[in-house]
Amino acid sequence: MTTVDILREGARIGGAVEPVTGARFVVENPADGTVLAEVHDGDAADATRAADAAAAAFGPWAATAPRARAEILLRAFQLMTERHAELARLVSAENGKPRADALGEIAYAAEFLRWYAEEGVRVPGVAGVAPAGGARIEVTHRPVGVAALVTPWNFPAAMATRKIGPALAAGCTVVLKPAAETPLTAFALADLMAEAGVPAGVVNVVPTTDPGAVVDALLAHPAVRKLSFTGSTAVGRHLLARAGQRVQNCSMELGGNAPFVVCADADLDAAVAGALVAKLRNSGQACTAANRFFVHETVADEFTARFVAAVDALPLGPADDPTAAIGPLIGPRAVQRVQRCIDAAVAAGARVVNQPAAVPTDGHFLAPHVLRDVPEDAALVTDEIFGPVAPILTWADPDDLVARANATELGLAGYVFAGDTGSARRVARALDCGMVGVNRGLVSEPAAPFGGVKQSGLGREGGTDGILAFLEAQYLSVQE
Repeated sequence: MTTVDILREGARIGGAVEPVTGARFVVENPADGTVLAEVHDGDAADATRAADAAAAAFGPWAATAPRARAEILLRAFQLMTERHAELARLVSAENGKPRADALGEIAYAAEFLRWYAEEGVRVPGVAGVAPAGGARIEVTHRPVGVAALVTPWNFPAAMATRKIGPALAAGCTVVLKPAAETPLTAFALADLMAEAGVPAGVVNVVPTTDPGAVVDALLAHPAVRKLSFTGSTAVGRHLLARAGQRVQNCSMELGGNAPFVVCADADLDAAVAGALVAKLRNSGQACTAANRFFVHETVADEFTARFVAAVDALPLGPADDPTAAIGPLIGPRAVQRVQRCIDAAVAAGARVVNQPAAVPTDGHFLAPHVLRDVPEDAALVTDEIFGPVAPILTWADPDDLVARANATELGLAGYVFAGDTGSARRVARALDCGMVGVNRGLVSEPAAPFGGVKQSGLGREGGTDGILAFLEAQYLSVQE
């Protein structure tokens, strides 16, 4: 392990950068183990102070004209766009994703600020006459209050702006608890927003290696009325139970087990291109990643051959290698977990059909694996992989396909490739998924509602739904 130019970063509370005192933790580059920073390790007291600061800032921010809030968000979008290269380098350093992926994430993350700058000035309302007469119905929306935001490490910029953008546009103030693996991007975003004109206390950031204590303290704070969480289903269940004690408003974007369906008439070149994006973006570390490949039996061999050739042509390496297409996993435990799943599937009869590349000696790399003959009760099929592994299954009957694809507690994203778009839509509508890509390997779009069904979450982020998640309707019955 090496150490160069260590930053010392403190929490952002009430518009101030906290001193790095007491307990601290290090942030490493997963590509080579380089220590990037020492960060103040926040605790329950820090969380309470941050919620106090957000509560103090809430009244003035909620009273700020929507257009004024929108102009600040638009300025933040402009700053992110101007500094996209610098921010992408930071994301790559602490997350490990290749440079092209990081640049794409910054562009995507910035768009949430622009979208909600626009949405914030057109929050819907209703005015009308009660059907029975004698009274007028007036419905307006007002901000929920202080929001606790909990974000993961896999998209440290986009997951933050997808929550902060609508929260601020709605008039809420926030306390962000970023993942311990990637707090530096959160700090950079908070500082950028302050530069854009976000008042002190509106955006607060508390890093920690003890998320349970920090989030519990936030949920116990009387001013915190909203929890927006992105992470695993297991943690989401726990937080829902915790928030239920105070009947707090919750948005949950949880795990996925996305089916990737290839029909007999699919354009296989397009299907392979879509599969590379859906499976290997961010080295497979995405909740929307294709997890199970269902390929029609008549094209399974050809699809596999083309997909294997494309996968094996992708070079592995750190983000500072301009040729790298596959980066490291986030840490050693991630590599060990995915490798155990591969080994267990092979022991149960699965075959690795590609030639996994040799991995760099430094860092937490795992080469992409493509497998056939995977038992459908294997962890590679039943669990969210979160790594560059593609189990290919075959199908013949459409009804059987849908039943197998839906045989999971999760239902976030799915993908369908077919030559006949009518058939593709029919399959897509039958999938128990909140989002389905039809003949494309990406589903994320700031203007569209992002979220899942079943145990993949509650509520939606993005689109108009995203800002409504931070608003509550108020109805006036006015006597005529």
